[in-house]
Amino acid sequence: MTATLSEPDLERHFEGTIARDARIEPRDWVPEGYRKTMIRQIAQHAHSEIIGMQPEGNWITRAPSLRRKAILLAKVQDEAGHGLYLYSAAETLGADRAELTEKLVTGRQKYSSIFNYPTLNFADVGVIGWLVDGAAICNQVPLCRSSYGPYARAMIRICKEESFHQRQGYELLMTMMKGTEQQRRMVQDATDRWWWPSLMMFGPPDADSPNTAQSMAWKIKRHTNDELRQRFVDMTVPQAEALGVTLPDPELRWNPERGHYDFGEIDWTEFKRVLSGAGPCNAERVAHRRAAHENGAWVREAAAAHAAKSRRGREKAA
Repeated sequence: MTATLSEPDLERHFEGTIARDARIEPRDWVPEGYRKTMIRQIAQHAHSEIIGMQPEGNWITRAPSLRRKAILLAKVQDEAGHGLYLYSAAETLGADRAELTEKLVTGRQKYSSIFNYPTLNFADVGVIGWLVDGAAICNQVPLCRSSYGPYARAMIRICKEESFHQRQGYELLMTMMKGTEQQRRMVQDATDRWWWPSLMMFGPPDADSPNTAQSMAWKIKRHTNDELRQRFVDMTVPQAEALGVTLPDPELRWNPERGHYDFGEIDWTEFKRVLSGAGPCNAERVAHRRAAHENGAWVREAAAAHAAKSRRGREKAA
């Protein structure tokens, strides 16, 4: 039916679908700007899941017990699955997965700046679960109502698993805080290092975010960066108190008039520096991903050959 409609008619149909909070599906016509925005956002999200396997995966061989090793293996495996869901969602918009990977390993597409920081001790694994996955949950739960159907449906499963990861991380920290004084210092040290990068995960302030207004108009996003950041702070402060750690912000305090916590100024220069590729682990993360992609070429070739052989067999039998 859409093939007989003019572009203005298609545009009106698209806008009507957005206005009534219905889902855009792969079969639907969309403006080129919407398609490019969705591909960019989904690809960056997928890249973040894949790169995000590295900081914690680095500790699999050094986990302090078999239980902790199994938990970490399961979490890293979940993150790989999230990346695959998201690359599949991007493909429904006409993106090519191999091209997206090529853009990642050549530095032409970004991923979350948080994954360019090092994991210095095992407490970092817990703090990533608590703070990084906690920030991801705040950011991603509203995406379950994103206007693009395949992305929204992928996010439902991803958010359930991220919520479990957050609880795993918090449980690890609770265990360490009940341990030795050295373990408690490790948790505080990791909290000090990951708090501010976690706040940066929501992106630049609204005034400096060029894509937020259009993404909200298209209902790709449901909340602004600053709204989500505030929600995360309000959620996390009581958790830190229960855990027994101090968040590294002397300006952090409850504001009864606003009904929210006030917090200090984020170092946006640091954010831009890491995002531009000059973070502590940017080069290492991309180099590791590039090597894995190159070393796995024979697996992809073998899988493609097997699929082609199976297809020829089916065609011959038919």
